[in-house]
Amino acid sequence: MGKRGLESAYSKIRFKVHHGKCNEAPIPNVLNRQFDGQDQYAAVVSDLTYVRVNYKWNYICILVDLFNREIIGSSAGPNKNANLVYDAFATVKVNLREIQMFHTDRGGEFNNLIIDEVLKTFNIERSLSLKGCPFDNAVAEATFKIFKAEFVYGRNFDSLERLRLELRDYINWFNNFRIHSSLGYMSPSEFKAKTL
Repeated sequence: MGKRGLESAYSKIRFKVHHGKCNEAPIPNVLNRQFDGQDQYAAVVSDLTYVRVNYKWNYICILVDLFNREIIGSSAGPNKNANLVYDAFATVKVNLREIQMFHTDRGGEFNNLIIDEVLKTFNIERSLSLKGCPFDNAVAEATFKIFKAEFVYGRNFDSLERLRLELRDYINWFNNFRIHSSLGYMSPSEFKAKTL
């Protein structure tokens, strides 16, 4: 039965891991775990995570400035793809030419002509983590750990519009009021005000 792809009608349904496409681009890890001591917009890191909306998976993309751990861009949508990353760039309130480097893991959603065009247009250097090494994107991973614990876990948003509204509120709180040990127990906005 296995050779012919047949399964017993009585077998239990098991979860099957679906591996996404890996970005195999020959782009080096330029950031090389230099997470601290960065100038403003010198390095922006990004990642995506999932959240339940009306009992279906939707996705969130955030862009984090390593200078002060501020979330400078975000987006939410039903698909985990390059358009979600593009939409996050569209929410950044500064001129994108100020961003010097964009660092991510090797997720397939970051390997797209749309993203390549944004980076080329605004002269942003590209950096990718080594394959299978989450430590190379540790700040984005740590930010999402906090984000999931404080905003996502145990919640089911009734609509994408509701998710987007509450996401904006959470990011405002995260940037302006939430203290970070890596910033000497200041909020990102407080750290920026004292540093710049």
